Amino acid sequence: MLTAIYARAANGVIGRDGALPWHIPADLKRFKALTMGAPMIMGRKTFESFPAPLPGRRHIVLTRDESWQAEGAEVAPSPAKALAMAGPEAWVIGGAEVFALLLPRCDRVELTEVHIEVQGDATMPDLGPEWLETDRQDHEPDGDGPAFSFVTLERRG
Repeated sequence: MLTAIYARAANGVIGRDGALPWHIPADLKRFKALTMGAPMIMGRKTFESFPAPLPGRRHIVLTRDESWQAEGAEVAPSPAKALAMAGPEAWVIGGAEVFALLLPRCDRVELTEVHIEVQGDATMPDLGPEWLETDRQDHEPDGDGPAFSFVTLERRG
């Protein structure tokens, strides 16, 4: 099963200057729990935004630059190659260009709806009618953090 996982503000923003424009510890904890032990497919900029490779997971980096390499990264020159490298169970973790390429192939989305509007330079459109919400967990603001919801969506049909 191919699953996309991302957090998205009410106005569609998913990133700003290569980082998340909010800090929600529960979202980071959920991301870690869901992706642990599994291959993750991401773009080069997403990989480079990490201080180091995330422990316990494979990092398949989709990049057009076949000469690019980094410690802990497995380079995939195409979406088809990334999917073949990942095997049957994988997570698509971003960024926006990688989501645009692979969301049509995803069976499920694990979405964190962040209930604020923020400025950013990476966005995701609303999901279309081909997605059915199957689970929702709403969370109140915590400290300086915004309210948010964990939402699971499955592709219809």
